[in-house]
Amino acid sequence: MVLEIAEFDIIAGKEEAFEAGVRKAVPLFKAAKGYRSMSLRRLIEKPGTYRLFVEWEKLEDHTETFRNSEAFQTWRSLVGEYFAATPRVDHSTVAVDGT
Repeated sequence: MVLEIAEFDIIAGKEEAFEAGVRKAVPLFKAAKGYRSMSLRRLIEKPGTYRLFVEWEKLEDHTETFRNSEAFQTWRSLVGEYFAATPRVDHSTVAVDGT
């Protein structure tokens, strides 16, 4: 499993619209090959900053299949106008599991 962590800085006053766009995009992610789960978190210390966590089966499910899909274009059309800066995206795997 691979965890995508995308960080978004949102234009001040557009936070609710951004969240609404992400809600509309949930079915796009759920239908994607290799999708496992997702959640959007808003930072307490920086209320205009969000982190999107998406679990994928494989890295390529995100970086190749989803990013090259029509669903990705739709996702960006739903949320892209609210970005104050280019999103930062990283991918991780579990190194230690404390459960």
